[in-house]
Amino acid sequence: MPQPLNSKEASLFRSVVKNYESKQYKKGIKAADQVLRKVPNHGDTQAMKALILNTTGSTDEAFALAKKALKDDMKSHVCWHVYGLLYRSQKNYEEAIKAYNWALRLEPESPQILRDLSLLQVQTRDFEAYVNSRHKMLLKREGLRQNWTALAIAHHLNGNLEEAEHVLDLYENTIQGEVSIRDVEHNEALMYRNTIIEERGDIDRALEHLDSIDKRTLDRTAIMERRAAFLLRLKRFKDAEDAYRALLERNNELRAYYDGLEQALELDKKDLQKRKQMYDEIAEKDAGCDAARRMPLDFLEGEAFREAAGSYLRRMLRKGVPSTFNNVKSLYANPAKRQIIQDLVESYKDEKQQVNGDTSNHDDSSSRWEQSILYFLAQHYNYYLTRDLNKAMTYINRLIELDPKTYDWHMTKARIFKHLGQPAEAAKHMNIAREIDLRDRWINCKCAKYQLRNNESNVALNTMSKFTRNEVMGGTLGDLIEMQALWYLTEDGEAYARQARYGLALKRFHTIFNIFDTWQEDQFDFHTFSLRKAQIRAYVDTLRWEDRLRSHPYYTRAALDAINIYLALHDNPQLASYADLPLSLNAAGSHDSKTIQKARKEEEMALSKQSEADRKAAAKKANMGQDGELKKTDDDPKGLKLAQTKQPLDEAMRFLVPLLEFGDGDMAVQLTAFEVFLRRGKLFRALKHLLLAVQINKDDPRLHACFVAFWTKVQKKDVLTPQVKELAGHLPPPYDSETDLKSVNAQFVKENASSVPHAVSHMKASRSLEPEKSTDISFLTDALQKQEGLSLDEAAMAVNAVKECGGSVAEAQKVAEHGGKVLGFGDEHLDRVAKGVR
Repeated sequence: MPQPLNSKEASLFRSVVKNYESKQYKKGIKAADQVLRKVPNHGDTQAMKALILNTTGSTDEAFALAKKALKDDMKSHVCWHVYGLLYRSQKNYEEAIKAYNWALRLEPESPQILRDLSLLQVQTRDFEAYVNSRHKMLLKREGLRQNWTALAIAHHLNGNLEEAEHVLDLYENTIQGEVSIRDVEHNEALMYRNTIIEERGDIDRALEHLDSIDKRTLDRTAIMERRAAFLLRLKRFKDAEDAYRALLERNNELRAYYDGLEQALELDKKDLQKRKQMYDEIAEKDAGCDAARRMPLDFLEGEAFREAAGSYLRRMLRKGVPSTFNNVKSLYANPAKRQIIQDLVESYKDEKQQVNGDTSNHDDSSSRWEQSILYFLAQHYNYYLTRDLNKAMTYINRLIELDPKTYDWHMTKARIFKHLGQPAEAAKHMNIAREIDLRDRWINCKCAKYQLRNNESNVALNTMSKFTRNEVMGGTLGDLIEMQALWYLTEDGEAYARQARYGLALKRFHTIFNIFDTWQEDQFDFHTFSLRKAQIRAYVDTLRWEDRLRSHPYYTRAALDAINIYLALHDNPQLASYADLPLSLNAAGSHDSKTIQKARKEEEMALSKQSEADRKAAAKKANMGQDGELKKTDDDPKGLKLAQTKQPLDEAMRFLVPLLEFGDGDMAVQLTAFEVFLRRGKLFRALKHLLLAVQINKDDPRLHACFVAFWTKVQKKDVLTPQVKELAGHLPPPYDSETDLKSVNAQFVKENASSVPHAVSHMKASRSLEPEKSTDISFLTDALQKQEGLSLDEAAMAVNAVKECGGSVAEAQKVAEHGGKVLGFGDEHLDRVAKGVR
């Protein structure tokens, strides 16, 4: 039981609680100190003070005071509850749940403790315990619909669909009288129940239930979509046809409706004429419908395709629709269709657009027709399946001459320069596009992205400042982090990584890691918000999405980049000492103290260009954020502490562990895991991931270097465990314990002499076999000359391989020159390839 207080101290204690809830932390601490001066060992007051201290950033002091509070009053549920809240704030959910359970034993009737416990249980996916907590909450307040819905959700998440439906049915039976159709909570509960019935697999009953609630719900689109899908699954094709036609009347641009209608009409996939007839009928009813004219191009072949494609392209080009190429480029996977489209549009170049009737707009129409054709052809020849960059550049230049004030033309020219391996020119022309429309945020972001690809981080940050709140703490970058702009942080991190400025690169990648942690933590808000706002189906979908959060492409990309940096730091710890230097100094080996100090001073001056007004405005918000909570200052803005870690492999594991949960089918993830575990001496785990990579693609040339690295590592060990020996027996031939690795490596490059990826793998294998020997780039330069269709990515891969294998700057430049000559780059661009620009 809490220790009793007299009336004055009790009033002060209530004010402590009130001040905490209203985020008036200084007043709360002052009131708590007044109570503790009178009653020094009052546990509840000590606990509340600890809670406020934790919120203001004094975590260690808060835990110490909370432990003292428990010592002074072990039987206070407030002390245990606060102790749990402290652990929750540190994301130690296991200890928090233990503390909440102790608090509940002392105060079983407390709804607040029970609610906090249930939130942690669903957060940790302990659904069985969550069902139990929700059942207790329902018994305490049976009249509150939210409690019934929450219990149904708990059963649903726990896999007990029958009980979930039963709970919803029980509450519906208690409702007396008619419920207003505008009752959103009731609407959502009805639709949620229908979802549960469907998941149980009882489609007949799901359709029957849907019909029964048809007039009682406002979400007409969801009702119609579910009814059409149910009818189709029940093979009631005539009814399904009517349902999908009704949906098409509402929205005739949604492909799923057309697919459903095809199935309802029982059209044979091979009966192209009937399928085309169905689409034509819909197109005739709506002259503005695009989907009904575009979708037949997916299945038509030969002359039928030529006729339909010609009609579609003429219609779109005549209107001057900028997205015409994007609409049809998915067809390019078929070589025959790709050639037909090219022939058709090429044939339009010399045509003049015909205008019937009034000719007052003839010039405008003719100009639009010509520009549409030129724009399409520029994109066509810039596309990777039909790439001819000289033709693309010719068409886009003609287009710019006709109309220099359209930003689409300049953006396409920037893309062409990107594919030419000229990131500086690409960034320049993307900036020209941006300046044509300074109010367009999307073009502004695109321009910043191209500047980052050109390693111009400060310029890109200035570009982004046009649309950010620059007065916040941290300026433009601080606002981008607050907005969780993953694309910018990823590109910025990769730009710094290309320059070997590993401190700032790791800073960006750790920021992305923390953003995903924040998204995980943000679930707490939705556990209560979704029930309060009756967003049940969206809430369940959100939880399922959160369960696969770390499979997000941006996390995968950032994590792999960060791991590769930590592997480089592990292999060459000296890199950490110069992680904040510009690439020019790193490349030149200029590591004398005066040069370093000068470079770092210049960098600090560049970073301090923020105006005095901005700094003053940021200083005002330096201590407290908008939510009243403490804003921590960054004591490592350049990421030097991250780069100078003593345990780079442990840091790599932080990024790797979430990747492995969802990366079974990802080659890059498996090969990266192999590299990490091999360096950690975990041969069994390394071999396991190597074999998974073999299953994904046994012909990947990167595997050769991994096989050689594995057996080289094994040969240095006297004894192998039986598990490793057994697993190693599954490696493909000729990679086994008796293999002469040098001979295998020589044979490998001989058989694949005209492949750059194979030459790179050979170089890495040679490095594993003879780390002291100087790098031999002859095979790599030969492969660059011999490989057909060499890409910019492969040229960059070759240059980076030389650097990774300990090659000199001169050797890297020589490889860059060979690749540049094959790709047709001038001297201006060779250095960019050597820096690994993609």
